[in-house]
Amino acid sequence: ASERERETGRVSRFAGSRTHLPFTRHKTAAAMENDEARFLQRKVKAGRIDVHPTEMALVVFYEVEATILADTGESMMGDRKECQKRIRVPTLSSSTNIAALAEQIVQRCRLIHPSKQPDVEQLLRYLQECRTSAEHRRVLKQEAARKGKRSLMEEDAGAERATIGELDTYLERLYDELPDKIKGTGLILQLARNPDNLEELVLNETLMSALARVLREEGLKSMELVTNIISIFFFFSSFSQFHEIVSQYKIGATCMKVIDQEIKRSGIWAEHMEKRQRRYRAKKMTKEEFESAIRKFTEQVFRQDTLLYVAFHLLLNLAEDTRVEVKMRNKNIVRTLVTMLDRENEELLLLIVTFLKKLSIFVENKREMAHEDIVAKLHRLIPSESENLTVYTCSLLLNLSFDPSMCARIAEMGLVPKLVALLEQFPETAAHPAVVCLYNVSRDPRHKGVFGFTDIVPLVMGMILKSQSELVDIELVGLAINLATDERCAEAMCIGNGLKLLMKRGLKNQDSLLLKMIRNLAEHDSVKQQFLPFVDSLATVMVSQGVSDDSLVEIVGIVANLNVEGVDYEKLIVEFNLLDFVNEILQPDAAEDDLVLEVVILVGTILASERCAARVGRAGIVDKLVLLLKERQEDDELVLQIVYVFNKLVFHEATRGMLISHAQAVGYVIDLMHDKNPIIRNTCDSTLDIVMEHDDEWASEIRMKKFRFHNSQWIEMALDGHGASDDFFYEDEEQPDFLNDSFDNAREASRLDVSDDNGDYMDDELDDEDIFAPEAIPVPNASEPHGGDWWG
Repeated sequence: ASERERETGRVSRFAGSRTHLPFTRHKTAAAMENDEARFLQRKVKAGRIDVHPTEMALVVFYEVEATILADTGESMMGDRKECQKRIRVPTLSSSTNIAALAEQIVQRCRLIHPSKQPDVEQLLRYLQECRTSAEHRRVLKQEAARKGKRSLMEEDAGAERATIGELDTYLERLYDELPDKIKGTGLILQLARNPDNLEELVLNETLMSALARVLREEGLKSMELVTNIISIFFFFSSFSQFHEIVSQYKIGATCMKVIDQEIKRSGIWAEHMEKRQRRYRAKKMTKEEFESAIRKFTEQVFRQDTLLYVAFHLLLNLAEDTRVEVKMRNKNIVRTLVTMLDRENEELLLLIVTFLKKLSIFVENKREMAHEDIVAKLHRLIPSESENLTVYTCSLLLNLSFDPSMCARIAEMGLVPKLVALLEQFPETAAHPAVVCLYNVSRDPRHKGVFGFTDIVPLVMGMILKSQSELVDIELVGLAINLATDERCAEAMCIGNGLKLLMKRGLKNQDSLLLKMIRNLAEHDSVKQQFLPFVDSLATVMVSQGVSDDSLVEIVGIVANLNVEGVDYEKLIVEFNLLDFVNEILQPDAAEDDLVLEVVILVGTILASERCAARVGRAGIVDKLVLLLKERQEDDELVLQIVYVFNKLVFHEATRGMLISHAQAVGYVIDLMHDKNPIIRNTCDSTLDIVMEHDDEWASEIRMKKFRFHNSQWIEMALDGHGASDDFFYEDEEQPDFLNDSFDNAREASRLDVSDDNGDYMDDELDDEDIFAPEAIPVPNASEPHGGDWWG
């Protein structure tokens, strides 16, 4: 066979579109003359699905079997043919909904079974990544052309044109001298640039083995030679089906060695250039010689950048397999990539940042990046002249910002103002990763103060108010929620009509997250007065029907935060039946815990007014709060707010008697005065002090409880030393359980019973002072052994 026949004899499995079967060509003369041939039976069997190597398309492989039947139904003759169907997706972009597109393809193509939809989605994602990578390379080439720079992967237009028919000739050059090897690999590289040639090249085992051998043995001799060979394998690595072959020849490990070698070579070049600069400053070198050295050095760096680009790009392609990625990590790929961030070529930097972004999704890699102080190296890349590089660097910072230590480093390096500037500089491309990164930084209270000295507030406010969707993007409003907790940012948000516009949008759309942001604003004393015009609107929405639970929680929280002069809560109680709303929410199992908590806080805010307190006391809310305490004893926040309500009720003269007479309420406060939570203890002590001041019976009992608690350990030691049990002192004592439904009279049950039927204490050795006076019971001598006769 001729070279041309050998060239075209092997048909690529991707070539062509749907094939029609030429059945008539296979009929014999006897069959053509047979009048019994009447019917044609056709069966289609679907096969695998793959991506097209050169187009944005999927290729569905299927098999068609045709059989000619006689009138009797018997098979006269048949044929079988393998076919392909090409499904083009020209509109595929980075913003395409992959799941929806895959579903549409499966519905329209009968050759794809619905069970194959996950495979279709995976292939579409691969095409999407290829399209994005191709677009980035195209943009970089355009930018380089506009700026007069050369592209790293630019093809030499004046070089000899290669043809697939001369492949054997090019292969023979790999066994000649170094210049011939460079020439031969360059021509093979031209063939590899065409995806239609890749399958024929990869099936030539002699060629592949020769390329791998030359790369291993003579890679150190010529940078151009090693660049050509790695570029050839790079084009193979662009398609997943060739990854196994590339790995078979250990090209990945060889690339790692080449990269390490080039890093060392770059250091040597830099030292030599520094020496030349010192010589030039010392006037030991002419200006022409120095400029010539600079041009030579620039050319060397460009060639080295080209080599590093194809080597790292090949490794990035192979890293699709996580097992291969782990091997790269074991060879310190992370440290090598971080070192490459000091390079100047934008095309190479974009690739390095993309690689690091892929690796940064694993915690182990992020730790190593933190050890190499990657944030300090990324600082100079935001912003950069290339928009793509800026956006990808911002995306890398986003991945890193999920680590608290990285967040702290981002704030320390002054990247917050730079990220804020990206919101205005690149609103379409960099805004989303910048917003999420800033959100992660704002989660740490230590860094919130940094935002107050940037322009982030007007930018975020503008993005929220101009949002076209009914609900604001969750990342954007999440950042706004965190910013609203800082007083300086909160004041900036409320300047002018800011609060009015936020309130209008939040109440109209019932955006719970936007209302949460407004609620955070209402926590600052400096802006609470600005909420007064909106109190009636908030109360109207709060008591109306049809409000979502999440929105209702935030609205109640906003009103509960407005504990300032100017809010007429008595008017709200009368006009909006606010206490009926409270009673409805406090019913058992009537609302979620978050809403119940906010309503209890609202009750505490209302009790700031004594006139409102009287209305609350008559509304029967205290009974519901006591019942709530029984059910939610473990919820410290709820318990604290209920005790605070009791504190406000006992503070006002109009409701003091009502609370003091409520035995269960006071009894429960007594039980809580020794709670583990210090804030609950302090609130209980404050409440009980007022109770003791106005009720002698409760005062006696409270003092007894306090004494017994503070001296419990001391009494226990005394009892152990005397050989008696607790019954020695308190034979018939019953401890009150203020949370028990069967408890009716807390005050009577809590009386201390230490006497017998005759009214005398049960042990003649102890009198009344022995029980209640601490000095009546001797303290054990620390110098005597435990159990000694220290009773006296």
